[in-house]
Amino acid sequence: MITRKLLLHITCFLFAGNVTNTLADTNAASQQSLNLGLAMQNSPRYSGSENKHWQFAPVVQARDGAFFFDSQKGVGYDLQSDSGLYLEHTLGYSLGRSDSNSNWRDGSDRLKGMGNINATVNTVVAVGWAVTPWLSLEGKTILPLSDGQGVKYQTSITLLPIQNETNTVAFQGAALFGDSRYMNTFYGVSRDQSFHSGYAQYQASSGFYGVDSTLTWSHQFTPHWSTAASIEYTRLDKHAKDSPIVFKPNQVSSTIAFIYNF
Repeated sequence: MITRKLLLHITCFLFAGNVTNTLADTNAASQQSLNLGLAMQNSPRYSGSENKHWQFAPVVQARDGAFFFDSQKGVGYDLQSDSGLYLEHTLGYSLGRSDSNSNWRDGSDRLKGMGNINATVNTVVAVGWAVTPWLSLEGKTILPLSDGQGVKYQTSITLLPIQNETNTVAFQGAALFGDSRYMNTFYGVSRDQSFHSGYAQYQASSGFYGVDSTLTWSHQFTPHWSTAASIEYTRLDKHAKDSPIVFKPNQVSSTIAFIYNF
């Protein structure tokens, strides 16, 4: 599933805006920062849902050299080289999915009988290359540690056509992949689930299952106050969209955040 990433793109680029071109900056280890804020997002109730809802969440970001904490990504570190190559490793938490409407995680009454998907601790490893100050390439693997929900992979390209003291505009396009366990956890319908939910059985295939495109704008009003907004479009491929629990394969989410930079 394309798990709801409340603020993920916004917080990433806000953080990047405070340390412009950090991936190519060999002095990144000396950086310290703290950002606090609030964000709201309008998004589908789960990947494939035709219904949307609003979510509100605090934004907390802290960095000390290579180590960081992000309320959405988790705790981790990143390493950068002079050539632009970088490695990021985080330990985070996925909230899973509910089979009823939820205001704090993915879930919908349309999934009644499908059962809940457990929350899980996960680890994320990303390897990338900042080719230029305005172009970066990345591959990412997301592995659950406390529950066997399968592995998700992502490759992405990020463009930053506007970068200055007050504004940053970024566009990211990503291809999404999942192994068989991941695909059937979030898109499959087992015989038992079919019996309880009424949906037809469905065995989801592994591999490519969708694309995700995000446009993000962040603006620095004062040395301390900033805002960011993003719009995200997700298109599910046949391995996911053919699932009987996918009612809308083309989905749009929007997010806005207000941040105080210490």
